Amino acid sequence: QVQLVESGGGLVQAGGSLRLSCAASGSIFSINYMGWHRQAPGKQRELVAAVTSGASTNYADSVKGRFTISRDNAKNTVYLQMNSLKPEDTAVYYCHAYMVITDAMTGDYWGQGTQVTVSS
Repeated sequence: QVQLVESGGGLVQAGGSLRLSCAASGSIFSINYMGWHRQAPGKQRELVAAVTSGASTNYADSVKGRFTISRDNAKNTVYLQMNSLKPEDTAVYYCHAYMVITDAMTGDYWGQGTQVTVSS
């Protein structure tokens, strides 16, 4: 079964850093897109950062200059380095990928989420 598994969340003080990882497992032909979304209580899920197979990246304005997304195509893994964390970064962070499993199996996959809590 194809799945995404996040890790690296936790509790950190404001100004600290965390590194999130998301590994795609299973029989996967290719991953065209991987990204991170987050959802805070009472808020809609929003895009934080994304990277394509061609290494193009984009970030939410709120995290530019603080977060860095990268991917290891050989490992089917995406990372999110989060620096200078703020309390408003507190949310559940979800890994997202658009994957091609077979010619007949292509689509969006989501991880279960990992909690990031930033204390002030």
